[in-house]
Amino acid sequence: MNNIFVYIEMEGGKVADVSLELLTKGRELATTLGVKLEAVVLGHNLAGIETELAKYGADTVWVADDPLFSPFRTLPHTAVLCGLIGQEKPQIALFGATPVGRDFAPRVSSALHSGLTADCTQLEIGDHKDAKTGTEYKNLLYQIRPAFGGNIIATIVNPDHRPQMATVREGVMRKEYAAQPGAGEVKAIDWKKMVTDADLAVKIIDRQIEERKIDIKGAGIIVAGGYGMGSKENFRLVHELADVLGGEVGASRAAVDAGFTEHARQVGQTGVTVRPKLYIACGISGQIQHTAGMDQSSMVISINSDPEAPINKIADYAITGDVNEIIPKMIKYYKQNSK
Repeated sequence: MNNIFVYIEMEGGKVADVSLELLTKGRELATTLGVKLEAVVLGHNLAGIETELAKYGADTVWVADDPLFSPFRTLPHTAVLCGLIGQEKPQIALFGATPVGRDFAPRVSSALHSGLTADCTQLEIGDHKDAKTGTEYKNLLYQIRPAFGGNIIATIVNPDHRPQMATVREGVMRKEYAAQPGAGEVKAIDWKKMVTDADLAVKIIDRQIEERKIDIKGAGIIVAGGYGMGSKENFRLVHELADVLGGEVGASRAAVDAGFTEHARQVGQTGVTVRPKLYIACGISGQIQHTAGMDQSSMVISINSDPEAPINKIADYAITGDVNEIIPKMIKYYKQNSK
């Protein structure tokens, strides 16, 4: 009762990185609350999965292992998780904000009338006092995310309904082994009493899966261009600088919307979240929609004609000037001094 659930998403027989990130954060939250961290896995051929999940702090691993659950289908997954939550009554349930999680979590939330905060960038435990009634609540989940188009950071609480539910995008939380591994106790879910014939109405006939051609999530160096690059032709300078540095190319949403580059390179709230060792922001103003996806970079260098640009507030080094003049000088200097 009142433990923390983390839904474990499987990709090609492996645990998705976002699920391990959520276990890392879940371990922190569970320790603060003094409760158990419980992983929930629905899939097939799951023998031994508890070993990996225990390393990230899972005390209990709930398992439904059957061909019925692989690949993912919304209805049977929803039925089983709703049944398990009704049985165990966790106080918090966390999901990855992936295509699966964005389909799955809202259905579970709707069925349980629990409420759900999507695309959180931070999760914390704290107290809350209702301004109208004066009621005080202890140890609520602070579900923190950008709101109103990214113009503010909102802290959302769910005082009265359980579980408190949130989705988090990949890369937002750190993925680390727990200081003290969890017990990883396996418990089988009695799913057959939870799934009805109606839940099996949809059958998967065929699946077509294409690997990503562009994946910047794990890059150590990212050179990102914004609308300030001016044109698609000028944006090539971003590619040239990334090439000489051995890095990847990223972009702001404004640059993508302007057609300067592909959406797969978009960094930020509606793109990917990255944590490179070096992030060079070229002609990017640095609105919160963008910085939410890169503010955990080890070092940030900004190049912007506006010395008051918001990106400069989080940059370790800020270069003020025309990106189309500065980048060629950087490329030339690096080539001359890297031989």
